[in-house]
Amino acid sequence: MRILRLSSLMSILAFAMPAFASVAVSSPSNNSTVGPSVKVVASSSTTCAKGVASVGIYVDNSLQFVTNGNLVNKSISLAPGKHYVVVQEWDYCGGSTTAPLNLTVATTAGITVTSPVSGSTVGTPAPFVASATSSCPAGVAAMGVYVNDKLIYQAPGATMNAPITLGVGQQKAVVQEWDYCGGSTTTPVNVTVTGTTIANLQAAPGWNQWGQLPPVYAICDAPCTGINWSMEQHQAAVSTSGNATAFSISGTTPYADVLYSNPVIGQGNKQNLTDANHALIPTLHNFVLDTDVFVTNLAVTQDLEFDINMFENGVGMEWGTQCDHLNGNVWDIWNNVDAKWVPTTIPCTLNDNTWNHVTLQVQRLANDQLLYQSVTVNGVVFPIDVTVAPFPVPAGWWGMTINFQMDGDYAMHSNTAYLDKTNFIYW
Repeated sequence: MRILRLSSLMSILAFAMPAFASVAVSSPSNNSTVGPSVKVVASSSTTCAKGVASVGIYVDNSLQFVTNGNLVNKSISLAPGKHYVVVQEWDYCGGSTTAPLNLTVATTAGITVTSPVSGSTVGTPAPFVASATSSCPAGVAAMGVYVNDKLIYQAPGATMNAPITLGVGQQKAVVQEWDYCGGSTTTPVNVTVTGTTIANLQAAPGWNQWGQLPPVYAICDAPCTGINWSMEQHQAAVSTSGNATAFSISGTTPYADVLYSNPVIGQGNKQNLTDANHALIPTLHNFVLDTDVFVTNLAVTQDLEFDINMFENGVGMEWGTQCDHLNGNVWDIWNNVDAKWVPTTIPCTLNDNTWNHVTLQVQRLANDQLLYQSVTVNGVVFPIDVTVAPFPVPAGWWGMTINFQMDGDYAMHSNTAYLDKTNFIYW
């Protein structure tokens, strides 16, 4: 009988025993619900002296991915329903170990775009309002907008409400959401952008200026006892473009106002848009007033008013909108028929001693009813969706005006506001 040496016996046992290995999956969890795109993160180890050769991912018994080394960090796509996913490691000693996962992909992911409607005609900037849901348990991480394949807006969360500046013509937009599981869904929004822009209206010629005294608030030419005002164009010190306009008010008559008005189309126009043959105005139905506003002292700013006015064939239309800061701190809209301001529930969120961006979008309906569509302040779109009736005017009135008005407070504290990049868009 031959007796083996102890060292030889140990070598035989070491060759015969398989290496011990393990696979640890850190994401996703077993028996969890995931999105259609799920990131698999795992690591493996082995007692094989040469280590782990590779790691792979099987989905429903079909090998989908293999990588060298002992780590895997890979997003895989899964159809809605239940799936059997296996992470497997292979070592250099011929051993292999697996970690199984039972996953469920729900079918509730998607994006709902409420504005703009795909296929519609819009102005610019266009309010993009959308929300997203995801089957990812952690939810939606962010939403964004691509325009012509370029990402131009992105914000965290499952909702978005933002004005997006678009070029004129056919525009291909895509709203996209990204979830916390590595998944993403998209919804196309194709729109036609139209409109003619009168740019930098604050620096344009043609502005008229009047005082208005309570209680009647009739037009008062300078000098107007109890109220003082000034308008200084081409200001660079407080400006976003180097060409702002300063509007100032002061006086002794409480709650007196100053009205600044520019006839942008029609009678009195200085933009070469007199519309003498009355061919342009009847074709116009959509209007956007977009401007930067600098408030120097919000504490004494009674309100700031922005108006779009239209007069044709004896019909008057005034889309009056004011930030009524010291009387409710909300945005008001003008009721043409009753000649009064109607408060909305939209907060007046202008920031003090800095630049703000304000966009008003309105529409003239087919029957000359006035539709207040939205006001956008510092990137936040506030839908209004209120329709009001027009009012009668003298038959000879023909044109459109843009108004900016400042109202004095109870003590007529001296106050200055600046406008810059004031654009009027119409189509």
